[in-house]
Amino acid sequence: MLGNPASIFMQVSLVGALLAGCTGMGSAPTAREAILPAGGKAGATPYSPGLRVGNTLYISGQIADGQNIEEQTKAALAKVKAIAEAAGTSMANIDKCTVFLTRQSDFVGMNGAWSLAFPTTPPARSTVIVAALPRPEPIIEIECMAHF
Repeated sequence: MLGNPASIFMQVSLVGALLAGCTGMGSAPTAREAILPAGGKAGATPYSPGLRVGNTLYISGQIADGQNIEEQTKAALAKVKAIAEAAGTSMANIDKCTVFLTRQSDFVGMNGAWSLAFPTTPPARSTVIVAALPRPEPIIEIECMAHF
């Protein structure tokens, strides 16, 4: 015998609730909102500079012009900040970033500029040395995730 009917019903209900939570069944899909910084132009790129999904903001890789790694890091982080603020959050809510550098020798210079943007409680970060970026001039690209 499997047990009393009430017990079986509760077990089946619990399994159903767990599956619904794991697969998203039974809940409305999370809305996605493209975020453009001030002065940004919709459709200018085949991707969204930022994408808000629920309480999370995904910021696409940002590159910038500059003469050296410090200038490019500051300029790329200024773009990250503009997207975060356009979405209604701030640099203080950035949780995770990935930095792509074309030269390992630029790591120290990037860290110096980085610490100015995140003077306290910096986000988690990975730094990856890559062979090239989509354009030849930039030597750094920064992507981030933030919360609301």
